Amino acid sequence: MTLRVAVVGGGPAGSSTAEVLAKAGIETYLFERKLDNAKPCGGAIPLCMVKEFDLPPQIIDRQVRKMKMISPSNIEVDINLIKQDEYIGMCRREVLDGFLRDRAAKLGTTVINGTVYKLDIPTNNTDSYTIHYADHSNGSAEGVMKTLKVDLVVGADGANSRVAKAIDAGDYNYAIAFQERIRLPEAGMHYYEDLAEMYVGTDVSPDFYAWVFPKYDHVAVGTGTMKVNKAIIKDLQAGIRTRAAKKLAGGKIIKVEAHPIPEHPRPRRVVGRVALVGDAAGYVTKSSGEGIYFAAKSGRMCAETIVEFSQNGTRIPTENDLKIYLKRWDKKYGLTYKVLDILQTVFYRSDATREAFVEMCADLDVQKLTFDSYLYKTVVPANPLVQLKITAKTIGSLLRGNALAP
Repeated sequence: MTLRVAVVGGGPAGSSTAEVLAKAGIETYLFERKLDNAKPCGGAIPLCMVKEFDLPPQIIDRQVRKMKMISPSNIEVDINLIKQDEYIGMCRREVLDGFLRDRAAKLGTTVINGTVYKLDIPTNNTDSYTIHYADHSNGSAEGVMKTLKVDLVVGADGANSRVAKAIDAGDYNYAIAFQERIRLPEAGMHYYEDLAEMYVGTDVSPDFYAWVFPKYDHVAVGTGTMKVNKAIIKDLQAGIRTRAAKKLAGGKIIKVEAHPIPEHPRPRRVVGRVALVGDAAGYVTKSSGEGIYFAAKSGRMCAETIVEFSQNGTRIPTENDLKIYLKRWDKKYGLTYKVLDILQTVFYRSDATREAFVEMCADLDVQKLTFDSYLYKTVVPANPLVQLKITAKTIGSLLRGNALAP
């Protein structure tokens, strides 16, 4: 037999899953509702992703080497990457996603322009899963209703995952990202040539941060907040527009977009022969809101587990086989998620603590530790003296933050 796998969702998580499966000779189907989808997203990717996923230079709009952290009282801290070959990649999701999806297709993945509406779950461990979907290949929004039978399903269909609902994966709290793409005059774009900005304060987000990230011919200006604050998201966006007003002068809005962002992993990420990856699984970090790398990485790790336990597609993996992917994922990244959760809880709870957070970012040891963990996804423990210094700096900054907060 040849294993048949359906991957629902054609973003970084789904495409990375499909790429590994197809390369192993597994019959792979990748469903994507909108092949030109431009997901609302800051679009920042770490340097390790460029190398690990073999991303060509042309899909990276900007190589950011300078960051500005801006506190509630508008104190600015400049952070510069020292090594010449280090940078944060800035991408447009429609470009990145399209590249990864096309690469999976060239390796043998069947890409289906379709909307998945329903998943029929078998009552035993061998029968097929049946996917009900609307095929949009004829160009119509309604599409033609079709079905596909497969042995295994990977849900990579985002925060509102229909696959997750079909397997009763459980709910999670989520945030809302709101973003405007703004085309600036030449001088404005030059200012943001290799610079990204992050703003904190209750005026831009009561529990997250706002950003100005440069893209090819525009900047992405946005904010995020938890679901409970959904009603004030436009007020928060007005806040970041006001804070960055001088730098955005003369800009023209070319696109407005919003999207949910999961805030923690779902209670169940593997049920039967269905596995969740990326946003569908809840793999977005607290504090930084990073999700692209973790989406692609989770897709790859899930697919590698499928290839391994299906013996290159010659047997059907069991639920216990698929759960090996979860054990490996949690072992590799569980601590990262916990640490960033604690950081968000400590530093994003008031303007006083946000002042402390920005002040801490001025410390070179803090910068090095932060960027090493972000760029390379490896947390290298600092020596005891440096750790002691950072701890003292944190406490001192928290104390002073109360005096600095507006």
